[in-house]
Amino acid sequence: MAAGKHAIPFDSARACRELGRVDPALKALVRRVPFALTLRPSRSPFEALLQSIIYQQLSGKAAATIHGRVLDLFPSRARIAPAHLLRLSDGKLRGAGVSQGKLLALRDLATKTIEGVVPSYPALRRMEDEDIIEHLTQVRGVGRWTVQMLLMFRLGRPDVLPVDDLGVRHGFKLTYGKREMPTPKRLLAYGERWKPWRSVASWYMWRAVDLHRQENSR
Repeated sequence: MAAGKHAIPFDSARACRELGRVDPALKALVRRVPFALTLRPSRSPFEALLQSIIYQQLSGKAAATIHGRVLDLFPSRARIAPAHLLRLSDGKLRGAGVSQGKLLALRDLATKTIEGVVPSYPALRRMEDEDIIEHLTQVRGVGRWTVQMLLMFRLGRPDVLPVDDLGVRHGFKLTYGKREMPTPKRLLAYGERWKPWRSVASWYMWRAVDLHRQENSR
């Protein structure tokens, strides 16, 4: 897949209409903010997960710097291959700013990609969401949330609800006027009404947080 942003592979207008019919609070949010989720393609799941691992627990600027340094260790940014990562010394990766824990995770990602545990994009597109989560969370440092972000922003899956995401939970609290953020279990139960468009509803929970920040900064 080429770099850049691509349109999502489902009918977002239909999704917004159907969500509005079952959820008045979400309907009000949809009226305020046009839906604008776009895919962030990568050439391979290996490349996407490599970026995800590097970005974990870092600010955007610091993560982007380290990610760029790691990519510069490959012969070409157009060909980020797991075999080449395994040939890189620990010293080179640490010199790029990769922590020891992430270094081990990246090597495990490369090994499992070569072994076929991490499928190709064509294979992933034929798989159900939970099957993808089961496969990819076998990689060290890759949890359910990380795979859910790949499902939403790389594959464009329409029905993903990352209940452990603090932004989604905070957005729910704001949208529905709750005193506290919902537990993951409570959010999962409420989200049943959003099926089969839970990715769209999740995106709007993030936007609710953005709107709240904008209003408070005035």
